[in-house]
Amino acid sequence: MYDAIVIGGGPAGLQATLTLGRMHRPTLMLDSGAYRNAPVDAMHNIITNDGRDPAEFRSIVRAEVAAYGDVEIREVAATTVDRLGDGTFEVTLADGSVVAAQNIVLATGLRDVMPDIPGFAEQWGRTVHVCPFCHGHELSGKRIAIQDSPAAVHAVAMLSAIAGSIKVVPPVTRVAPSAAGLVVTSGSTAVVVDGLFAHPAFEQAAPFAAQLELELRESGAIAIDFFGHTSVPGVFAAGDLAHVAELPMPMPSVLAAAFAGQIAGAMVVREMLMEPA
Repeated sequence: MYDAIVIGGGPAGLQATLTLGRMHRPTLMLDSGAYRNAPVDAMHNIITNDGRDPAEFRSIVRAEVAAYGDVEIREVAATTVDRLGDGTFEVTLADGSVVAAQNIVLATGLRDVMPDIPGFAEQWGRTVHVCPFCHGHELSGKRIAIQDSPAAVHAVAMLSAIAGSIKVVPPVTRVAPSAAGLVVTSGSTAVVVDGLFAHPAFEQAAPFAAQLELELRESGAIAIDFFGHTSVPGVFAAGDLAHVAELPMPMPSVLAAAFAGQIAGAMVVREMLMEPA
């Protein structure tokens, strides 16, 4: 029986595990090897790690986490999470084994849903982006297209101080790299730019919110308070799969995810100390 099972090996899960390990709480972290930022080769807007390869970042943090004797890391996906009658949890793993814990920290993130647009998925995270904070600076003085949407006006305002030129394009029907740049096609019209900003839909990357019948916000992210509590006692959530009411959207940020993981890990410790002996 672990004190906590952390499901997810991104920044939220790694930080939650580090926090629990430093407090000598028996903790299992499960890492499926699937990450939302896998398509990108550099993270940005992260102090001490600006421009670092996400895979290198995870490798460094995993080595730090593994130094704590009460932490176990398994490179295996969880498939189901069940809450038992006594309030503890059983987690079934992809290898068929079953593990148990008093608390669960969900850090499995969101999954971007690629639209049925030729070339879009292949260029996602390379020349097609969603976040100006993460990828805007790299397009300084260059040609930027923004797919028309309710968020387009806001994106134009943010990128206007960065781009050399900005063009808002109608719904995109095709994207393709070329020697001249990224060719963005909308119907019968094509423009050549250096980068495209778009806002595809997203969904929970794992089924655990549904399995545990957790409350969701309109965004589709798990409803949490500032401390990472979900609607089910003993279940915490951290990272972009979760959404606090004070923010307009779940935050797709490595730093925000790590912060949320630290808070969730600390809350697990705090609430275990508050439980009657």
